[in-house]
Amino acid sequence: MKIKKIDYDFSVCKVTDFSLTNLESEYCFIGKTDEECSLVCITADVPDNIINRDDGWKAFRIEGILDFSLIGILSGISGLLAENSIGIFAVSTYNTDYILVKEKDYKKAINVLSQAGYDLG
Repeated sequence: MKIKKIDYDFSVCKVTDFSLTNLESEYCFIGKTDEECSLVCITADVPDNIINRDDGWKAFRIEGILDFSLIGILSGISGLLAENSIGIFAVSTYNTDYILVKEKDYKKAINVLSQAGYDLG
């Protein structure tokens, strides 16, 4: 399976609303519940209306469009990283999954995934 490294720094944020969110950015993940408005975006695109933010994330994407019948892809990757004491923040889209790790763990995550046979192109 091929995993693409994404060469941006990311931030995970809680915002008051999405009115200042740059929806034209190359990467922008929003989530809304009855309790919060969450945003994962390129650090340079963090809006001014944040309540909390956590900087220092790097990202990978599972390449290709994943069929909904495929089982255990994210579980396999997250389990492998967990076994190596690497925490993740995962975001799923219609097409695929994105895995974010803290910048301090990024090189270790690349090595762990490569050694497990993943193609990190």
